[in-house]
Amino acid sequence: MLIQPVVLSGGSGTRLWPLSREKYPKQLLALMGDDSLLQATLRRVEGTPGADIAPPLVVCNEEYRFVVAEQLRVIGTQGRIVLEPVGRNTAPALTLAALAAQSGGADPVLLVMPSDHVVAQPAVFQEGVRHAARLAQDGAIVTFGITPDRPETGYGYIQAGASVGEGGARTITRFVEKPDLATAEGYLQAGDYLWNSGLFVLRASVWLQALERCRPDILAACQASWKDGVSDLSFLRVEAEAFAACPSDSIDYAVMERLGGAQSLLDLPSGVVVPLSAGWSDVGAWDALWQILPKDAQGNVAQGRTLMQDSRNTLALSSGRLLACVGVQGLVVVETPDAVLVADQRHTQDVKKIVDRLKRDGRTEGLLHRKVYRPWGWYDGVDAGERFQVKRILVKPGGKLSLQMHHHRAEHWIVVRGTARVTKGDEVFLLSENQSTYIPLGVTHRLENPGQVDLEMIEVQSGSYLGEDDIVRFDDLYGR
Repeated sequence: MLIQPVVLSGGSGTRLWPLSREKYPKQLLALMGDDSLLQATLRRVEGTPGADIAPPLVVCNEEYRFVVAEQLRVIGTQGRIVLEPVGRNTAPALTLAALAAQSGGADPVLLVMPSDHVVAQPAVFQEGVRHAARLAQDGAIVTFGITPDRPETGYGYIQAGASVGEGGARTITRFVEKPDLATAEGYLQAGDYLWNSGLFVLRASVWLQALERCRPDILAACQASWKDGVSDLSFLRVEAEAFAACPSDSIDYAVMERLGGAQSLLDLPSGVVVPLSAGWSDVGAWDALWQILPKDAQGNVAQGRTLMQDSRNTLALSSGRLLACVGVQGLVVVETPDAVLVADQRHTQDVKKIVDRLKRDGRTEGLLHRKVYRPWGWYDGVDAGERFQVKRILVKPGGKLSLQMHHHRAEHWIVVRGTARVTKGDEVFLLSENQSTYIPLGVTHRLENPGQVDLEMIEVQSGSYLGEDDIVRFDDLYGR
């Protein structure tokens, strides 16, 4: 049986701000070790016994396509990356993946996984995948329901019905939204309610047929965008205008919630839920991360440069500066180079309201980190003031910035490590350590790293406008 992993890497993770930003969301962060959540998701099904696992399909927004590609490369995963020009929720994303999975003439069983979940027991998860895949091979639409261990108000629930064969699988009676505490306690006592995991197992053709019955408008838009799509480097890029016209909807609302009483009327496949107890978390907010990370004797989670004094049940994360917590309890304290969050663990769901305010005010802290990753490397905005900005720039070996020009700023470049090949107007020359050059306003220029080690530079920008959109690109290796 061929199982096609499908990793949905959308979403912005606003409740994990300031570590998670819209253009560098939580799935790209290493919150549980050396691997990012995306990398851990890809590794989760490697070596599943008794299954033929295809190279993964990753569906992501084109804003962070190069970071996703680099994270796949680092762990040696040869997958395909499908790019969404705009976010349209999980139902269209899965539809693109199903069309991609069928493009070679096969009809594999899709294992659909959000990229930002944690599973502490991969072997148990793999066993559940094998069981679910057998049900999906016979035509069922299968989801995993997480066996609850507390009355959680942050998750939706699935009410399970009659048993389906062996292995604990049960029919789906209904989906319910996130409950209040009293309702969640009732669900826990009833014993037939499971947390909705957002994990699905189903054949590609079954999904497309179900979507045709439930949301033909989504299917038509996705088919049109897929038909006119192109391959771009290692990416599968769908046609932007057709996909932008696609309605936004989730897998649950579009199809799954119709698999109860209306199933026979709509001639839909059977809906099955497989209970799963594998140490799952969607890491949806800071309190969820505190729950799953190792703690000291006082219940604290402290990472980075931190000092804890007479503090309990607190999550303290430092990205660089020393973070000292004295006499606090039940807090979340997160430090990044450009923002600090202090929150009561009981109110971590409200962090997204801060992000909404940042967006309304037009502030960049909701969108980007100070360090911004690019396909050629990264830059870090270390200082800024009226009419000037200072950046650290790292260009990977072989990396090449676009041939470009700025209307409103000039730039000074100073090499601190490695060798730079500089194009400035009609000139092309090399700079080595401690050498510098000046790029006047309006002059065409390009920066490259022709060497075998990282090129590190300091860039000083000066001018009347220093925004990243003041770029006219004439040639770009990365198709931007």
